[in-house]
Amino acid sequence: MLYKADESQLLNITVNEKEVMKFCIERIRELVKESEAEFVFWDTAELKKRTCMSWNTIQDTFFHDTRFVKRKVGGKWYFPAKETRAFLEQWLREQL
Repeated sequence: MLYKADESQLLNITVNEKEVMKFCIERIRELVKESEAEFVFWDTAELKKRTCMSWNTIQDTFFHDTRFVKRKVGGKWYFPAKETRAFLEQWLREQL
């Protein structure tokens, strides 16, 4: 690529696009692994954050779906992160 700083100077920059792409793909893989490993389960606050829904909306839409895995421990609901993410992606695809 050539960039003109002014009329008397030219700056020549060579970028190995394959190496840049390789670096980007590897970094994306690392970030995905980090985000997947971040939580084993979600609580209601995390579920609301991840879905961008209020607790009432969650209860009115998918909470009572028999496919939605949840466990109440004491007075608190917990949701297995991996299964919950998969369910939510499927549930959203089903919405018209």
